[in-house]
Amino acid sequence: MHAFAVGFGLGFFVALQLGPMSLFLMRTTLRSGWLAGLAIGAGIAVVDALYAGCGAAGAAPFLAFEPIRLALGLVGAAVLIGLGARTLYSAFRVRLGGELDTEVATPRQAFLTSLAGTASNPLTIASWAAIFAAASAAGAAHAAGGAVLLVAGVGIGSLTWVSALASATAVARRAIGRRAVRAADAIAGLGLVGFGGALAASTLLGDR
Repeated sequence: MHAFAVGFGLGFFVALQLGPMSLFLMRTTLRSGWLAGLAIGAGIAVVDALYAGCGAAGAAPFLAFEPIRLALGLVGAAVLIGLGARTLYSAFRVRLGGELDTEVATPRQAFLTSLAGTASNPLTIASWAAIFAAASAAGAAHAAGGAVLLVAGVGIGSLTWVSALASATAVARRAIGRRAVRAADAIAGLGLVGFGGALAASTLLGDR
């Protein structure tokens, strides 16, 4: 169980960092409710676990190939900027509830969007590879099945935090007004565009 506990802590505290999908989770919960926010969180946790598994399997060296690094980085940046632009558009709609039916996120739509958005930065595989190297050095993954328990712990730890974030946002949703929801749209949209722009810049500049 030591490997699982270490993985849970890693997943929880990595997810705790404010990033583009955390902003998008809060925005979606404010707009579409707790279930949609929870679906965003589930997508985040699934990709965290998958990327942690890739890191454990040693996939990070593949990202050293320049064409792969460039393609994945630019695709990821485009996804984040697209999500940000769509979110900013929602912030400038005339009134809350003025969305088209296709703009209101269902849990299924939210989950699929979350998978695409979270997976948009596959360079995080390298980060997970480094984390797994440190965990292995500490003995967390040496026992039989230790790597599997570590990856499972990452997924559940990540899911625990994003579920708590969606729940807290859903509670706050009842107390805030339309202007606050629109402000959340604007903040999340700008954050997504900013993260996308930063990813594009770092991809194009590389190590220069």
